Amino acid sequence: MANVLITGANRGIGLALTQQFIKRNDTVFAVCRHPSPELEKSGATIISGVNMTEPAGFQRVQEALGKNTIDILINNAGVLGNETINDMDCNRMMYQFQVNALAPVVFTQFLLSQLAQHAKIVMITSRMGSMADNGSGGYYGYRMSKAALNAGAVSLANDLKASGFSVAILHPGFVQTDMVGGAGDVSAEQSAQGLVERIDQLSIDNTGTFWHANGDVLPW
Repeated sequence: MANVLITGANRGIGLALTQQFIKRNDTVFAVCRHPSPELEKSGATIISGVNMTEPAGFQRVQEALGKNTIDILINNAGVLGNETINDMDCNRMMYQFQVNALAPVVFTQFLLSQLAQHAKIVMITSRMGSMADNGSGGYYGYRMSKAALNAGAVSLANDLKASGFSVAILHPGFVQTDMVGGAGDVSAEQSAQGLVERIDQLSIDNTGTFWHANGDVLPW
């Protein structure tokens, strides 16, 4: 059994991941701003009132963890904007950078002392952060923030390898969540099952790899 910490755990992919790990009898620390009824029923230990853009939220998580160590840290919390060439809202784009790119990297650094030996660090990213895969343009803030997250995750993989920590950079697929208005081609449960399989396969040997939840290695 493992201790798993998941951010953005109140709905969508985060909730589905929480439910998957609970089914495996792992202990899940579910971090969110406001717990949903589904999360409250999940059996997870909920750490609520956490805004991932505020250092006070990180401290709240650390205090709630106490002496518990984390075997799997999943940075899942994220936001999606839809900027176009004719509509670039800088404030909205900066907020996406704060939540999608900066917060996961800084949060990971903040919790390094509470990671267990051979811990796994997971960044839930998007293939929309891939340069090679961008054939449609648009979504400026989201694409740029996820590309920045990918870069930060690769640096973490390199810097933490000697400490025995491995890093996965995972695209969940086009998932049917509130973030995309229910569109998508896989359910949150299906996505979470694939993500858990990728996390199980993560090791020092493949740290820093950019994977699709279905197992495909994605281009940068």
